[in-house]
Amino acid sequence: MYWKDKVILVTGGTGSFGKKFIELILKEYQPAKVIVYSRDELKQHEMRAGGFDHPDLRYFIGDIRDRDRLKRALNGVHYVVHAAALKQVPACEYNPMEAIKTNILGSSNVIDAALDAGVERVIALSTDKAVNPVNLYGATKLAAEKLFVQSNFYAAGTSTRFACVRYGNVVGSRGSVVPVFLKQRQTGTVTITDDRMTRFWISLEQGARFVIRCLDQMQGGEVFVPKIPSMRVIDLATTIAPDAKVNIVGIRPGEKLHEVLISEDEARTTVELDDMFVVQPAEANWFGHAWERQGKPLPDGFRYVSDTNPDWMTIEQIQKMVAPFEVAFVQGKEL
Repeated sequence: MYWKDKVILVTGGTGSFGKKFIELILKEYQPAKVIVYSRDELKQHEMRAGGFDHPDLRYFIGDIRDRDRLKRALNGVHYVVHAAALKQVPACEYNPMEAIKTNILGSSNVIDAALDAGVERVIALSTDKAVNPVNLYGATKLAAEKLFVQSNFYAAGTSTRFACVRYGNVVGSRGSVVPVFLKQRQTGTVTITDDRMTRFWISLEQGARFVIRCLDQMQGGEVFVPKIPSMRVIDLATTIAPDAKVNIVGIRPGEKLHEVLISEDEARTTVELDDMFVVQPAEANWFGHAWERQGKPLPDGFRYVSDTNPDWMTIEQIQKMVAPFEVAFVQGKEL
């Protein structure tokens, strides 16, 4: 895809993902302009002062709950990466309507504004917690996914296309357990909820590059799922704090033992490629089904779950993964 004359807007652009995505897209693809759309002026100031002061980078204060502001921001935009969300599970459980307003109604506003502005491609970030959700955060992300996929009905006859990417825990992102374990190591005790717990893991750079690739290849209606490794949470804890005591505190409300990236029902419309899965839209009367010619169907009963994933991170891989965060933690910096 030719990027040089394209204008890209990133909702939630001051977050961990947004900064990594913008860093890569400016350095390697040289688009005409990248717009950071977020509601916090302090985070925008800190981002600019922290080195994100590129001549092709713009900062736009706005909330995805504000449809009129989104419409103004999307004027002249070609591609949108929708990363803005409330994502802390306890906060969403305690403030359910706020989670709905941002994650569901805010996503609807992004869709409406993109259609009105004639944006070419819109891709939304989702999570493994959207599959068979057991907490409100997962439920809101599931609803957002459905909105993005089904809104391609509205896009028929226009150039606008909507798709999603869905992946697991991002190492070191805001709210990640890695900084928590690093802090707990100083006390001599780390806490995990259950020693059987497993999770899918992906780095910020891997996630950002996957989104760039999917933005390039999307046709509309897909949910893209990368093939990523699993990790036992207790292995992560003991790697970060090998001499610390491990305290098992019990599973929290809204938490799963294992996460699912593709459910058994979704697998029926999913195709497998070398390094990713593509969940095709269930509806067969519009775009998004050409992936069948590129991949292979999944067997009956297939589920992509963190505890049965054939790809597991070794202790050495975990050590390599957390090393940059160890250094940043010692230096008092945020990666």
